[in-house]
Amino acid sequence: MSDREPKVAVIMGSDSDLSVVSKAIDILKEFEIYYEVRILSAHRTPEVTARYAKGAEEAGFEVIIAAAGKAAHLPGVIASYTTLPVIGIPIKSSELDGMDALLSIVQMPPGIPVATVGIGGAQNAGLLAIEILSIKYNHLKDELKLYRKKMQDNVLKKDEKFRTENL
Repeated sequence: MSDREPKVAVIMGSDSDLSVVSKAIDILKEFEIYYEVRILSAHRTPEVTARYAKGAEEAGFEVIIAAAGKAAHLPGVIASYTTLPVIGIPIKSSELDGMDALLSIVQMPPGIPVATVGIGGAQNAGLLAIEILSIKYNHLKDELKLYRKKMQDNVLKKDEKFRTENL
């Protein structure tokens, strides 16, 4: 990997978040984006989390995706230590169906923004990271257009099949 390639840090508060976060990782892989995955906690490893966030830019990362459930402070804590774009993924917990995580991530105080996707919206987090990177890496713009064209074609094929079989 060279210094001229985009880099994304993917951080989750618990290994139990991997089943959701893997959808962001899959998107990053599809677009051939270098990524690093870490398990860090705003509450259980605060010093390590702060050190990682403070050093992310120097380490060459350009976007951080952070996933957390329940109180979901991880994305906000990371954002407080870096000026890199942070994308929060609220993770659904059994108690409040992820609404607690969504509100914790989206309700950041003025001056410390965190972009937030829907509950469990890891695929969109990966795509948003790529959109942000496409400002600097022009080839990603074309790849995103192709990705959307494939989505459109898939929907139109399903529509045609549905109309053929049901009308």
